[in-house]
Amino acid sequence: MISSIDKNNMYQAIKDFPSHLKEASDLISKIKIKNMPNKVTNLVISGMGGSAIGGDVVIEIVKNDIDIPIQVIREYNLPNWVNKDTVVICSSYSGNTEETLSAFEDAIKREAMIFGITTGGILGKKLNKHNRDKIIIPKGLQPRAALAFSFIAILYYFRKLGILKSSFGKWINVGINRIEKNQKKYCLEKISNPCYLLAKNIYRKVPIFYSCSTSYSVIAKRIKGQLAENSKMLSYIGELPELNHNEIEGWKNNENILKHFVVIWIKDSNDHPRVKIRQFISGKILKDIGIKQFFIEMDGESFQDRFLNMIHFGDWLSYWCAILHKSDPTPVTKIEKLKSELESY
Repeated sequence: MISSIDKNNMYQAIKDFPSHLKEASDLISKIKIKNMPNKVTNLVISGMGGSAIGGDVVIEIVKNDIDIPIQVIREYNLPNWVNKDTVVICSSYSGNTEETLSAFEDAIKREAMIFGITTGGILGKKLNKHNRDKIIIPKGLQPRAALAFSFIAILYYFRKLGILKSSFGKWINVGINRIEKNQKKYCLEKISNPCYLLAKNIYRKVPIFYSCSTSYSVIAKRIKGQLAENSKMLSYIGELPELNHNEIEGWKNNENILKHFVVIWIKDSNDHPRVKIRQFISGKILKDIGIKQFFIEMDGESFQDRFLNMIHFGDWLSYWCAILHKSDPTPVTKIEKLKSELESY
């Protein structure tokens, strides 16, 4: 029985992704922003882990609809160029992420406009103290399972700021409908489920996810994180075309290690034409040395629709890898131990 392994019901948390998207849209659309900047020259999204990936997702899916620079920061300090015309979004699910709290203080010193996304914690208190706008999202989830709330919150805030050139309601609704349809098979412990089948092929290997740098590099990063936290597995990522200029040469020596690797190509119809050719040739080179390879590609009306569904596919892939390893996907004991020991320094 799955429930004997998945004691904390990560199954339901993943299955709830489309309902989280709906709930987030309803909740966040009602938020009123009190502090509107007169000028925005650039944006920074500060966060770590599951809270940071929401920023990555937003940047990727609206990159053609925003004309100002946006950067996700996963560290204690903000870039030197942050100033009073910068919007800094501090995203921390718990509200206690020390790197994000440090970035908040840095933003205060630089007189930047600050917006918070959290369930509360220390960040919530600091936002209240400094009278900064925030969105309080639901508690009770693992941060990595709260992705819908973090990235929808950023989208709505961008719309409130007036920096989005187009609406996003249509493709979100289309994406939700397709996710609901796809997950009817993704949630099944059967070979007919493509997520489960791929998990069966990779869970005893070290997966390497390759994607086009202009389409699914964020997806690869998300899957890597999910495999680490849910499946307790190491995996690695790389991007085309860059890997053709260095990494492709690494597939030669240490044959005893290479035999444990498996490559998963994450593809999209929107990939650059030359990247599609590079992927084909790279695949042939790897095949010649006996590297097992798999492909993931989504159908969908728009890139955003396919992007959301690829996220959901990756989440289920990590779940089934965890079940095949007989590992409860929810606990993150090493992260908790590290946090505990950090408190003594």
